[in-house]
Order: sequence, then C-alpha cells, then structure tokens
Amino acid sequence: MTGANGDADDVARAPWIPGPRRSADDHADLTARLPEEAEEPEAEEPEAEEPEVPDLSHNVLKSLLGAWALSACSTGETRAVENHLTACAPCADEALRLRDAVTLLHEDRDLDLDPLLRSRVLENCLGRRPARIPVPDWVTPYDAETARLDALLRDIGESEWHTPVRLKWYEEDQVVRRKATVAAVIGHLLAVDGLVSAALGLDDPLGSGVPELSPTERTEAFWSALDRPPNRSLRGPWRDQSHTLIRTVAFAGRGVADLTVNYKDFALPLRDSLLERAFECWLHADDIATAVAYPYAPPSGAHLHGMIDLAARQLPAALANRRRTGLAGPAKELVAAGAPGRSLHLEVEGAGGGHWYISLDSPAALGSPERAVAQVAMDGVEFCQLVAGHITPEEAAAGQDGDREAIRDVLSAAASLSRL
Repeated sequence: MTGANGDADDVARAPWIPGPRRSADDHADLTARLPEEAEEPEAEEPEAEEPEVPDLSHNVLKSLLGAWALSACSTGETRAVENHLTACAPCADEALRLRDAVTLLHEDRDLDLDPLLRSRVLENCLGRRPARIPVPDWVTPYDAETARLDALLRDIGESEWHTPVRLKWYEEDQVVRRKATVAAVIGHLLAVDGLVSAALGLDDPLGSGVPELSPTERTEAFWSALDRPPNRSLRGPWRDQSHTLIRTVAFAGRGVADLTVNYKDFALPLRDSLLERAFECWLHADDIATAVAYPYAPPSGAHLHGMIDLAARQLPAALANRRRTGLAGPAKELVAAGAPGRSLHLEVEGAGGGHWYISLDSPAALGSPERAVAQVAMDGVEFCQLVAGHITPEEAAAGQDGDREAIRDVLSAAASLSRL
C-alpha cells in the first residue's frame, strides 16, 4: 500500500485516530418521553442519510487537520479526514500532536507538571539569550521554591485556603504543635520573609517602626493584626514580596550576599538567609500539600544539598547552645580555634547528599575525618524533616556507629534548629 503522496515509507502501520470527543449534550438521551406521552404512537422517522464524503486531495486533507482537532470540520470533512488518517502515517502522527495540543487549551484544567519543568525552560531560554541582570546562583533555591509553592496555591480552590494545616516543630526537647490554615501559613511566610525585606531596606509587611521580633513573634503579631481570618488574598502580597526580594538582590551586586539578616536570637548573612527561607518555603509547602492532598516533590538535588549544608554548618553552634543549657553532655576535649577536634561523620544519602564532619566540643574547632568518633547515615529528605522538627531524634531512621552520646547530642541539636 502507498500513501496519499505516493511514498511507501510514509505509510507503515498508521495508527487509527479516534474522532474528537463529543460534548456532554451529544450523550444526552433525548428520546425519553413524559408519562402522559407514553401511550401515543411513535411517528416513523426517516432514516438518517449518510453524509456525503468529499473526494479531497492529500494537501487539502492535511490542511484540515487543525480544524479536525478542534472539532470544526463538517460531518463529511470529518469522515474524509478520518478515512485519510488510516492510510497516511505522517498525517496520523500530526493529528495526534494536534489533538494533544488541543487538550492544553482548557485553562480551568489543573495540570500536575513536572516540578523541574520551570527550571529546564528557564535554563533553555537563558542559554539562548542570557538575562540582562542574571539572578545570582545563591538566590535560585529561593526563587525555585517560591515559584513551586505559588503553582500549588494557583491550583487549589477557594475553600481549600481554609483547610486545617498541622504545624509541628521541636522546642526544648519537646514536640510543639500548632493548628493553622493554608492562608495562615502563607501569612507566616510573608511575615518572616519581611525580615529579609527589612535588611534590604524594603517595606516590612508588619509596617514601619516594628520592634525587633523573632520569627514566631512576628508571625503572631501579623496574625493578630488581621481584621478577619486570613484568606487567599494573602497570596498576592506574599508573591509580590518574593519577586521584589529576588529583583532587588539581582540588581544589588556582589556585596549584598554578606549583608546581615537579624532573626533576634541569631543572625545569618543574606546568602544563607535566603537559603533558609527556601528551606522553610519547601517544608511549609509540603505541609499545605499534605493537608489538601496535592502531590509535592522535594527540591532539586543541588538545592537540597545547599539546604543540608546550611543545617550541617549550624550544628556545632546549636550543640554548644544546648550544652550551655544542660541539654547536651559536657565537652570532652577542647582544642584551639581552627584546630581539628572530635567530630561526628554525618553521611547524607540520596539526592542532595554528601559528607560532613561536625565538631563536637567547640563550634570554633575544625571537623576532621581523622578525629571522627561517631558516624550517622541518613536519607537527605529525612534529615531535613529532622531539622524542621517534623520527626524527633528518636524517630529518625539513622544508621549509627560509634559514640552514642555524641550521636544523641547531634541528632537533638539538628531537631533544635526547628521553629514555627
């Protein structure tokens, strides 16, 4: 058999293409009669005439594929196109592509897209035409996580903004729980991101003249100041603020990375602060996704690695703070600042994983593989769940070897990094 254009190679086993899906009205039973009409004799209806199938050339039929995919052809043209598709493989392939494209034209349809699609599209676009003012690499995790959360918020309905969300963290070796809503969680992110805005000289969502507050205190103050329960109207201010932060940092130049962001109880350079905000955005997005039964994946491997690295760098100071309050065992071997000291080998597996050596006796000491007295192996996402306080040190399924006290102290210090 040869194709319509005479080329035998174009024909091999062309797939059968079903016609366009009928509308809901096409399936309705229009023959049902009212009870009082049941006894009346049915009038004989003339048999439907078969549509006349026009004899069209290959080029004309090919030009009709777009109209056919949109269900815009007449009955005869539709029959002619479908007869042609059973004999012409190139046109059949093109018809399949057009039919798939038509399904994407429905704006009200929720699409669970690959979470990495946005980054791949941006990478491809920027590879062809670099941005005039590129976003620094250390800002991309925050950019990606805020965009992913915004896509989730776009997909949920009005009523789901009031869905209960269970927040959980670890405080003074106790699990703390707090009930909120999807909208309240976005208000929390908006309020705490305001610390970064204030450090950059931008507008604070809490207003001017706000005293120094911790992230939890800022959240409580923001919630209390609302005239009514939080709702989806918070999405716009939160997303506008994140866009403004990214744009401001991109225009600010290199020196801005070392700008200090004060969290009241601790401080971080802006570079680490935006990574910390990306981490919290992901974890709270996962809280929201769990509440509304929405599929949500972890960050990309490179971004997850940066978040784990930030937590690992904070562990020596967190361990020292717990030791001062009697929540951790005493230091066993003090060394000079910068010298190798007793260490715990933290091995994180999976995407974003790596190896870290945590100084045990002094935050100023240098973690060293030669001085490792214990080893902990964990999955990357599970380690982040521990740092977020979503699981306790006892619940962490960690492979452990060596000094048990050191392992317990480091896992507890990781959980103590969590907060609302």
